[in-house]
Amino acid sequence: MKEYNKVLTIAGSDSGGGAGIQADIKTISALGCYASCAITAVTVQNTLGVEAVHAVPIEILKGQIASVLSDIGTDAVKIGMLHSSEVVRATRDMLDKFNAPNIVLDPVMVSTSGHKLIEDEAIESLTKILIPRARIITPNIPEAEILLGEKITSQEELPAFARKLSKLGGANKVSVFLKAGHLTDDNLQDVFYNAEDDEIYLLNSKRIYTPNTHGTGCTLSSAIAAGLAKGYSLHNAAIEAKHYISNAIEEGSTYSIGHGHGPVKHFWEFWK
Repeated sequence: MKEYNKVLTIAGSDSGGGAGIQADIKTISALGCYASCAITAVTVQNTLGVEAVHAVPIEILKGQIASVLSDIGTDAVKIGMLHSSEVVRATRDMLDKFNAPNIVLDPVMVSTSGHKLIEDEAIESLTKILIPRARIITPNIPEAEILLGEKITSQEELPAFARKLSKLGGANKVSVFLKAGHLTDDNLQDVFYNAEDDEIYLLNSKRIYTPNTHGTGCTLSSAIAAGLAKGYSLHNAAIEAKHYISNAIEEGSTYSIGHGHGPVKHFWEFWK
């Protein structure tokens, strides 16, 4: 019997469908992998923003992860919104219990519309407990600034900041995909620091002016996880993920959905 390449996503639910678990499952599926999930919180949100967050009880979260990993298993794990330190610790405990591989951590802290999605004490737990467990983290500029306590003002600074972020992994030497979209340049230059070969790679793309950027971070990190689940090297998974998200943004830029920040077009290769 054939087997699927599998990705478990641990994140919050977005009722609007553009980010969180919904974006993860769409991305993982579009890239040819089987998606399972563990929901950390249910949000009330649409393209205009987040109105409320309801946390899933810790034992239910742990049960979801255990249920998936004890039966289905996984080839990679994508982690998104973990809103409290208790959720961070529970997630780390379950990943260790089942020796989950290829952890891709998107340190979600603020939504595209500017709403805070994580408690202050959870940031310290994320830094000390979960980042050292990850193979790669995928912060945007605001998240990198929070993690390091420093301001980023230009693209030229990004390689140095990516190396600084890598040190948060301690002895693990976590790799970093630092996204440049929050800067103002027309020509964007994301930075991928591969800690496994100690090389910096500059990934260029032209800025696409569109309101449809909701869930871009979730989508990118899920695409990296899908690549790792398929057995790609970390370098190739990052390159393919950049290609996927760039096309998803461009193809989704001509659509109108909702009255705020719309989603990218996750199935751009199939919906012609």
